[in-house]
Amino acid sequence: MDFSLTDEDEAFRADIRDFLKRHHPGKAPRGADAVLQWQRDWAALLSDEGYAAPGWPKEFGGMELPLPQQLVYHEEMTLARVPGHPSANSFIVGPTLIKHGTPEQHDRFLRRLLRADDLWCQGWSEPDAGSDLPSLKTRAVRDGDDYVVTGQKIWTSASVNADWMFALVRTGTPESRQHGLTYLLIDMRSPGLTVRPITDMSGGSHFSEVFFDEVSVPVGNRIGEENGGWSIARTSIGHERSTAFIAQDIRYRRIVRELIELAQENGASKDPLVRQQLAQLEIEVRLLGLNGMRSLSTVLKGGEPGPESSISRLFHGQFEKRLHEVAVDVTGAYGLLDRKDPHSVQRGRWVWGMLRTRASTIGAGTAEIQRNTIGERVLGLPYEPGSATP
Repeated sequence: MDFSLTDEDEAFRADIRDFLKRHHPGKAPRGADAVLQWQRDWAALLSDEGYAAPGWPKEFGGMELPLPQQLVYHEEMTLARVPGHPSANSFIVGPTLIKHGTPEQHDRFLRRLLRADDLWCQGWSEPDAGSDLPSLKTRAVRDGDDYVVTGQKIWTSASVNADWMFALVRTGTPESRQHGLTYLLIDMRSPGLTVRPITDMSGGSHFSEVFFDEVSVPVGNRIGEENGGWSIARTSIGHERSTAFIAQDIRYRRIVRELIELAQENGASKDPLVRQQLAQLEIEVRLLGLNGMRSLSTVLKGGEPGPESSISRLFHGQFEKRLHEVAVDVTGAYGLLDRKDPHSVQRGRWVWGMLRTRASTIGAGTAEIQRNTIGERVLGLPYEPGSATP
């Protein structure tokens, strides 16, 4: 991997800075609805001005940047504190559509996806099929030009505001496991589809359970072939666990720096143990970024993120938890206060983060599943009985 910057790369940095100076959206407004609209407006502007999706091909609305310039792009956007895309799932389903979708699907979904005209959620986990995804039971039966979908998904992130869901459904026999799954794009406004928000321990409703009561989905919304969804889903999983985290890795560099500044301000950095913990976080955030760049380099050379992306996902989830646990220790007794308490430190961001990151080792594949993938498909260890083989 060669990440050295040329004069051309530095010229691109100057271009990004000039664009941000002219178009910066300002500080986030108050209120969830206002923030969502602020994010959508920024995503639309980036797309319309040609500054969206740095790694995507230009024919699909991306910038098609070489790796060093992608890193410059994410660094400058992070330092400028502009909003991220309001639908992180869009950059999971987007690469899947680019690789496996039809020209009609490209035209129908990709531009609206980049502009945040449509927001997306992921429909994979079920009450009895979380870590063991190939055992999912949500059923899709072919009826002419439609599939009729019946079943339930759970822990569906961002589904309250989503316009579309990319989902795995069972079209084969119950015994077919991963060989009987199909990848569908489902309109969240479809008759028979119900979204029920779940309140988590932070007080928010970031997840939902979604019910399908004979929901009709056109066959034209299928990605790939019937019963071929498992291999297609692995494209989505790979991008979720690797390249989608590049911007987050850069953002966490800034967050670690802000935590160090907080410890210096309130005197916590005088404690040798705290200094050691902060130093360890600095080491880990750099490792996080380097591993993410390794995965991105593989993709840009024409490959897929592959099973190695599980290394990024596992490390990322563990890091998020450790970071916020140290942060709450740094805030001291104020770490007991709710984020809405007027005396909370920095509006309770660290306490809220600690509560939210309890789920970091569950979402996008549990830590146990990541370890299995690393052991079996990276290290070549024997497969766990009953697991999904390649």
